[in-house]
Amino acid sequence: MNPKQPFKWRHFQSEIILLCVRWYLRYPLSYRHLEEMMGERGLLVDHTTVYRWVQAYAPEIEKRCRAYLSQTNDSWGVDETYIKVKGEWKYLYRAVDSNGNTIDFMLSAKRNARAAERFFRKALKACHNRTPRVINVDKNAAYPPSIDELKKSELLPDDCELPQVKYLNNNIEQDHRFIKRLVKPGMGFASFNTARRTLRGYEAMNMIRKGQIQGVEKGDILGQLEFVYQIFGVAA
Repeated sequence: MNPKQPFKWRHFQSEIILLCVRWYLRYPLSYRHLEEMMGERGLLVDHTTVYRWVQAYAPEIEKRCRAYLSQTNDSWGVDETYIKVKGEWKYLYRAVDSNGNTIDFMLSAKRNARAAERFFRKALKACHNRTPRVINVDKNAAYPPSIDELKKSELLPDDCELPQVKYLNNNIEQDHRFIKRLVKPGMGFASFNTARRTLRGYEAMNMIRKGQIQGVEKGDILGQLEFVYQIFGVAA
């Protein structure tokens, strides 16, 4: 994809492409739902075409919105949820702060200390995140050794706390529901790469929806729409 001309050689206008991609990533719709919805508007768009658009532009939305994210706070909640990929369960690691703002996410084939450490390293690198003072997790035995390794590497301060109390993670367990609700209409993913690319779009639209974009408030639907068009250089 040409970063300066992301819609070059596409047969449909950029506004139509972004409309379909936004709706798919924001609402619990299937590709066939969008095919029908476009058909009602006189546009013949095959569901496989919408799928290709989502695969191309979902990661791009997430990549482009990162620079506009508001800073999260230093109280983290970390948990993983199950995502079905090609009939098998994989693991979506997610973190939110105490205000419910998304810190970061990562799809993993494994659920172990190495995967947890990879996720923490990814989250700590994000420019909108603060070094955590406390990380609330559940009883997953993989978390303590991964945190110990990060402290040895001096990526985390020694006084960073790691409470393993399930009820403290209510924030993130509630936040999982939004992502799960979007995954459900597709009944899982056909490949790990398809899941990874689509989930990047789901998470980006979730952050936009929650008001994590600087200057775009939660509930400001038109402002959120204009933001997505803006980052692609498209007039709303």
